[in-house]
Amino acid sequence: MMKRSFQAKLIFLMLLLIMLPMIVVMVFLVRGVQDFYTTQFYSQMETAFTQSELLWELRSAAAMEDPALHMKDILTVFGGKLGIDTSTRNFYILDSETAEVLEASLDDKGANINITPNIISAMMGGDAYNGNSRSDYMDVAVPVSGVGDKDYVVYILDNKQVVRGLNAEIFELILETVLIGVAISVAISLFISRALLSTIRGITKAAEAMADGDFSSKISVESEDEIGVLSRTFNDMAEQIETMLEELKKSEKLRREFVANVSHELRTPLTSIRTYAETIYESPELSKETENDFLHVIINESDRMTKIVKDLLELSRFDAGNTELMLEEFSIEQAMRDVCAAVAMEARRRGHELCLEIDDKLPLINGDRARVEQVLMNIIINALNYTPDKGKVTVFGGAVEDYIMIRITDTGIGIPNEDLPRVFDRFYRVDKARSRESGGTGLGLPIAREIVVMHGGDIQITSTPDIGTTVTIKLPLKSEMKNEQD
Repeated sequence: MMKRSFQAKLIFLMLLLIMLPMIVVMVFLVRGVQDFYTTQFYSQMETAFTQSELLWELRSAAAMEDPALHMKDILTVFGGKLGIDTSTRNFYILDSETAEVLEASLDDKGANINITPNIISAMMGGDAYNGNSRSDYMDVAVPVSGVGDKDYVVYILDNKQVVRGLNAEIFELILETVLIGVAISVAISLFISRALLSTIRGITKAAEAMADGDFSSKISVESEDEIGVLSRTFNDMAEQIETMLEELKKSEKLRREFVANVSHELRTPLTSIRTYAETIYESPELSKETENDFLHVIINESDRMTKIVKDLLELSRFDAGNTELMLEEFSIEQAMRDVCAAVAMEARRRGHELCLEIDDKLPLINGDRARVEQVLMNIIINALNYTPDKGKVTVFGGAVEDYIMIRITDTGIGIPNEDLPRVFDRFYRVDKARSRESGGTGLGLPIAREIVVMHGGDIQITSTPDIGTTVTIKLPLKSEMKNEQD
């Protein structure tokens, strides 16, 4: 069944490859013949009437006795230039008022002819050399003034029999070519299908095994041609799919962990809020001071839950590509000074030494100032929170080649080497208990990385346990923004 199906499709494809070009060629040839013959006709007529003595002779004949007969004689003499052959092309001498046929090359006086637009134009006194290559006739009408008020119209009509004959010959020739091509295509299709079917059967069996979850089946490669390349590619694809499935399993595991983390992070403040609220509701004897303490806890937990939801919404906008940067040229030096000034009180409260070091005058950068300050604030707050009291946090800024480098170094607890690769994972915390105490959600660093990457920059973290952590941010001087709307 597969063999017959493949052969039938291959034969059908070969027939299309033969017939479609032939049909296109035939259409172009037919139209080309029509256009050429039409152009040649009107060019020949216009030349004959405007660049020879014909029109002068006709006007002289129109002034004689029995003008129509004399005009016929002149047109007969000029018949060669006009291409008159009586079978396909003829001339007629018409009365300019009634369009009655006075004389004709076929000696057919009084014949009825169709009144064409060209005849109407000539009856109104204008030369008419207009025509359409798609119509089934070609004609030219030229007015000739006679004696007194008697005027005539010389009318040349070609029935396009020559064009139709040429097109018929073209059609017969192409039909013969198509028939020969059909025979050749059938023979070639049979030969190719037999050569390919053995490999296709092998690929089919391997694909069926893959559909059943078995990726161990391999196709033997017996040639170096395209079939061999296909076989090797199929084997590589099987390996990649197997690897991809493993990655999907890991991703699914991470997704479940993420959902569990979100549920846990939201459940913890909700549990606290409910516990303290129920206590206040069920214990009217509580002192005002205790009640205020409980309400303070409820407000703090609500704020923490709000921050978690806000951070999750921001990350979801990053993932969906709905975040836009408000780009402007601003002073990164002033942004660093403003952020350090904003956290200075918290640093003093914990006895930390907050140092700001800036190399010379930093150049302006093009970016979203609010987002960049958000990143700096996030990193510096982390450094303050994870550094024991009376520690030191240093913020350094400098220009290196074509980017700004910001380095934030602390003397905190540090990060173990095994945790460093995961510090940018969402909800990941090295010290979960301490992070929760300090109000951390585990989303600050992922958000910071997204913002830096959108600016075309880079962020890296190095750390040594019990010595400290260094966060290095690189922002390009030139605009290389990876705006999600692009």
